[in-house]
Amino acid sequence: MKNDDQNKSQNQGGMGKRGVTRPMAEMSMKKDQHDDDKKEKDGGMKMDSGQRSEMLNMHHSNTLWVYWSLVMLGIWMVASPLTFDYAKNVVEPSGGRDVWLSMSGRIAAMKWSDIISGLLLIFFGWRALTPNRPYSIWICCFIGIWISMAPLIFWSPTAVGYLNGTMVGVLVIALSVLIPGMPNMIMYMKMGGDVPDGWSYNPSSWPQRWIMIALAFVGWIASRYLGAFQLGYIDYAWDPFFGNSTMKVLNSDMSHSWPISDAAFGTLAYTLEFLMGWMGGTSRWRTMPWMVTFFGILVIPLGFVSIFLVISQPLSVGAWCTFCLATAIIMLPMIPLQIDEVIAMGQHMVQRKRKGDSLWKVFWKGGEPVTTENDNRSPELISFPQQPGKVFKASIWGMSSSWMLTLSTILGVGLMFAPALFGVGIETKAADINHLGGALVVVTAVVCMAEPLRVGRYFNVLLGLAIAVLPWFVQDGSLLLSISDTVVGVAIAALSLSRGKITERYGLWDKYVK
Repeated sequence: MKNDDQNKSQNQGGMGKRGVTRPMAEMSMKKDQHDDDKKEKDGGMKMDSGQRSEMLNMHHSNTLWVYWSLVMLGIWMVASPLTFDYAKNVVEPSGGRDVWLSMSGRIAAMKWSDIISGLLLIFFGWRALTPNRPYSIWICCFIGIWISMAPLIFWSPTAVGYLNGTMVGVLVIALSVLIPGMPNMIMYMKMGGDVPDGWSYNPSSWPQRWIMIALAFVGWIASRYLGAFQLGYIDYAWDPFFGNSTMKVLNSDMSHSWPISDAAFGTLAYTLEFLMGWMGGTSRWRTMPWMVTFFGILVIPLGFVSIFLVISQPLSVGAWCTFCLATAIIMLPMIPLQIDEVIAMGQHMVQRKRKGDSLWKVFWKGGEPVTTENDNRSPELISFPQQPGKVFKASIWGMSSSWMLTLSTILGVGLMFAPALFGVGIETKAADINHLGGALVVVTAVVCMAEPLRVGRYFNVLLGLAIAVLPWFVQDGSLLLSISDTVVGVAIAALSLSRGKITERYGLWDKYVK
C-alpha cells in the first residue's frame, strides 16, 4: 500500500516533484529515455522544439510557486509605505551632506517607488504564471534591481525603507532568475562538455564559484554597515584601529562628491556579485557568455575602481578607514579568481567566430561546444564539510602564489606602514609615495597570482624602481625612510622578474602566460 501511494504521488506530480527542478537536471534524468539516434558522443542529447517545449512546461509547473511568490512580494511592496510610514523617524545623511531631494521629496519618492514597483511586480508576476513568457520574468528581475537601488538613489529617509527595499529586491531577483534558472534557457541551450578546450580545469565549477560568493557576501555586510552611517541610520561608525578616521573618510569631500552614498553603492555592487555567483550551471562560460561578461565587469574594472578609491584615502583625506580597507582586501582576490572564467568565455567566443557563428547570437544564447570533455576533476561542493581543504584547493585553481609574488606582497604592505614606523606624517609627500606605491605593489602582486595574468608582474618592476628613486626628490621625509624605500623598491623590482611555476593549462591563452 505504501509503495502504491508513493508511485501515485510520483505519477501525479506529488510533493516529491514540487521542489525546484532546473532544466539541466530534468534533461539529465531523461537522457536514457531517448532513442540511440538522439544521443551524442558527449553523453548529452539533442531535442527538437516539441521536446524542449514539453520540458519547459514541466519545469514551469514544478516552479510555479516562484511566480506566485513574485505576485505576493508585489502586494507586499504596495502595502509597505502604508505599513511602515516612511515619514516617521526620518533621518538626515551624515556629515550635513546635501542631497538632491528635499526631505518631503525623499519621502514621496520612496512611497511612490514602492507602490509603482509593487503594482508592476503584481502585473508581470501574474503574466509569468503562464509558461513561455520570458520577457515578463526578466522585467520582474529588473524591477527587483530597481527596488534594491531606489533606497540609495532617493536617500531613503528611514532605515526600515532601506532594509525593506534591499531585502525584497534580493528576493525578487532570486525568485525570477536564480531559483528557477534563466527564463526559457531550455529552448536554446546547447548540451556538451563543461571543460574549455585545452584547459586543465573548469573555471565555472561550483568550487571555483563558492569562494566568490562567500567573499561577495562578506563585502556586502561590511559595505552595508558603512552605508548605514552615510545614510544617517546610525550615528557612529566604529573603527578598531584608526579611531574616528572612518567617519572622517565617510564624511570627506571625496565621498561627498558622489551624488549617492558611495558605501551604499558598494553594497549594491556586492549584492549583484553575490547573486550572479549563483547564476547558471557549470558550463556557463559557454552557455551564458553575457552573464560571465557582466559578472566580470562588476568584479574586475569596478573592483579596480573600488580599490583605487580606498588606497587614495590617505592621499586625499589624510586618514585610513578599517572597514574600507576590509572591503578592498575582500575585492582584491576576487579579481584573479574571476579572470579565468572571463578568459574561458572569450576563448569560446573566438572559437565559435572562427567556425562562422554570429558573435551576437553566441553572446546572448551560447554556442555549440567545441569540446566534449566533462569535468571529472572538481570535487563536489557537497563534500566541503568533510573535505574543506580539497574543495578550497579546487576553488583557487588558476591562482598560484610563487614565493616571489608572496614576498612582493609583504614588502608592499611594509611600505604602507613605513611612514608611521619612521615617524613621518601621513600628509607628507614621502608618506604618499609609500602609501600609494605600497598599495599598488600589493594590488599588482595579488592580481598577478592569477596565472593567466602573470605577465602583469612586470608593472612591479617599474613600481619598485620608482619607489627606490622618488623619496630622494622630496624634502619632507627622513633619511632612514628613503634608505628603506630604496632597498625595498629594488627588492620588489628584482622579485618581479621571474614568472614562477605555472600549474594549470589555459587553451588558447597559454601563449600569453609569460
